Amino acid sequence: MKYLSIRNLMVISSLFVFSTSFGQNTNTFSPKFKISKKTTHKIKKEQEYTFGYLEVLENRDKPNGNTIKLPVYIFKSRSKNPKSDPILYTVGGPGYTSMRASTYMQYYKYLDDRDFILFEQRGTQYANPSLDCPEWSKAIYQSNLPGTDQTKTDSIFQKAAKECGERLRMKGIDLNSYTTNQIAADINDLMNVLEIEAYNLLTMSYSTKIGQVLIRDYPDKIRSVVMDSPLPLEVNYDEESVNNLLESLDKLFIDCESDTDCNNAFPNIKNRFYAYLEEKTKRPLQVKIENPEDGNLETFYLKGEDLIQVVSTSTEGVPNIPFEINKLLNNDLSSVKQQLQYIFQKPGGGIGMGMRLSVWCAEENPFNSQETIATETTKYPAIKGLSPAVFDNEVCQIWSVKRVSGIENQAVKSNIPVLLISGEYDEFTPVKWAEAMSNNLTNSYHLIFKGWKHGPTTNWSNPCAMQAANDFFNNPTEKPKPACFEQIKSPEFKSE
Repeated sequence: MKYLSIRNLMVISSLFVFSTSFGQNTNTFSPKFKISKKTTHKIKKEQEYTFGYLEVLENRDKPNGNTIKLPVYIFKSRSKNPKSDPILYTVGGPGYTSMRASTYMQYYKYLDDRDFILFEQRGTQYANPSLDCPEWSKAIYQSNLPGTDQTKTDSIFQKAAKECGERLRMKGIDLNSYTTNQIAADINDLMNVLEIEAYNLLTMSYSTKIGQVLIRDYPDKIRSVVMDSPLPLEVNYDEESVNNLLESLDKLFIDCESDTDCNNAFPNIKNRFYAYLEEKTKRPLQVKIENPEDGNLETFYLKGEDLIQVVSTSTEGVPNIPFEINKLLNNDLSSVKQQLQYIFQKPGGGIGMGMRLSVWCAEENPFNSQETIATETTKYPAIKGLSPAVFDNEVCQIWSVKRVSGIENQAVKSNIPVLLISGEYDEFTPVKWAEAMSNNLTNSYHLIFKGWKHGPTTNWSNPCAMQAANDFFNNPTEKPKPACFEQIKSPEFKSE
């Protein structure tokens, strides 16, 4: 095994560089891993680790072009005899940082058996460069303020995209190079530089797309893959997101109606809620909130597309959803007012938003049917006006990145062992997507966590999905059957 162990890495100077060359031409750039004493986060003393930066080309077609630096943690297993194949983990988004997980390693079961590599995707918060768009955060803030002309919100975001894109390009950043297949190539470079012969992938949400590209383009070193809340390459997300939200909510309503206590407390809740949303779409709900800046009352006008957000919650909040809906139906606006308070918070730095725009406008938008999106926006009376698109087509036209090859919108076929994990109520990456993927991943298993939402492996109140993932890494030839999984039932809905 050539995997450079953490114990060896720990004693090497922070100026030491690992590199590998893939060509005979001396001008060919070689990816490098450089250890750094300065980390992104403070790590607990008892956790052994190595931190450094992977340096790769921004554009692999330009061997003399810009390079980028991607932070990487390699955490040492708690086992005295760790298995030789580490786990590489990178999170979703696109645009989220993986580095925040570095401070929670004591909760990760994976370290009981293996080393754990935490990888930051190009363009995200701690990468260099980071494609931040404070202009976009300001646009969100401005568009949500009372008094903003809602007919002009599209132009607000278009202006933000133009200003951010121009600013990043003026820095010499190639926005076309921040795509899923480039991130997959970065991970493959890291495995080669560290001379890792076999590894496992832990992916979630957007990063499951990275996992699919790695399976397709760089399969040789991959031993097994866990895809939590998988997003298939072949799905046109923007065409389906509104329908997926309603299907998820309908499933919850069915479970409430099947539960005697929930049904008695909230009879006919589905029809009453949708009727309420439809009525408010026609005659918006007026809600007055005190502006913390000056103490003045501000009036918000909320339609169905706004009020349905009361159901947006994590797995922990699922048992409260019927109760919260009932509060709304009875004109108890306490929860709505609490959510509206966040609108007055000053805009942030738009961390990773440029990376998100590049990925979405190169990989999702080009394959969308704008006609379907327009139909979905007006199709459902209760939430008429709620667009399923993450970014409007006009914004992507302004961002102006090249569309990726058609293969990036096609299903991946593989016999590499894969565990698909879904939350039953996940409105972002629904169960049906994972079920469809299993047809092409011939050596895959699928676990559905009843009553759970997006990202089961990060449900800290119940680490059962994490246990299942770790069991799979230990034995990828069998479907994991942790005892905790059988104990998970439909939620006990709050009724009073």
